[in-house]
Amino acid sequence: MKEKPIIIGVAGGSGSGKTSVTRSICQRFADKTILVLEQDYYYKDQSHLPFEERLQTNYDHPFAFDNDLLIEHVNQLIQHQAIEKPIYDYKRHTRSKDVLEVEPKEVIILEGILILEDPRLVDLMDIKVYVDTDADVRIIRRLLRDIKERGRTIDSVIDQYINVVRPMHLQFVEPTKRYADIIIPEGGENHVAIDLMATKIQTILNRKENN
Repeated sequence: MKEKPIIIGVAGGSGSGKTSVTRSICQRFADKTILVLEQDYYYKDQSHLPFEERLQTNYDHPFAFDNDLLIEHVNQLIQHQAIEKPIYDYKRHTRSKDVLEVEPKEVIILEGILILEDPRLVDLMDIKVYVDTDADVRIIRRLLRDIKERGRTIDSVIDQYINVVRPMHLQFVEPTKRYADIIIPEGGENHVAIDLMATKIQTILNRKENN
């Protein structure tokens, strides 16, 4: 009988450094098979809505995510079954018709701003991580990313941050910190915290291998 994969949740605000933490975990366990499931891939399908309505979507609100599908996929992976990971089309503001075939792995990392918001997801996790980075650092990172990678203007990024991102962070993201087993200040730069987390992951892996 195959062992249940280790499920790790990595949450935190936009620009907090979640991806850096996830990358650091993957580097420390290069000999293990690791799968990263980004919550951003699981935005709800909006093909039934007119394009103008899709443009009004608040992607920082819990309602934007199809957690039912994500939970279904995590349970399939726990049962060592492959899944068809959705792809989100940001230009059309809806789910793409294409999917990614994903095989189960020894370690599964669930990454997203609201990955600790749904108790059903939290219950599936062995380790829950919250990346806690100061707001001024997060807005600067988001500003640089959106301008360089998404062709946004400074004014549009700041306007979205003030009117959507910040209030959603305070209402929904920040409160999920209470569910974390490990809080990592300053993201991927906090090597001590990441080393401690890696030790915990290795302990669980060793226990599974010795059973």
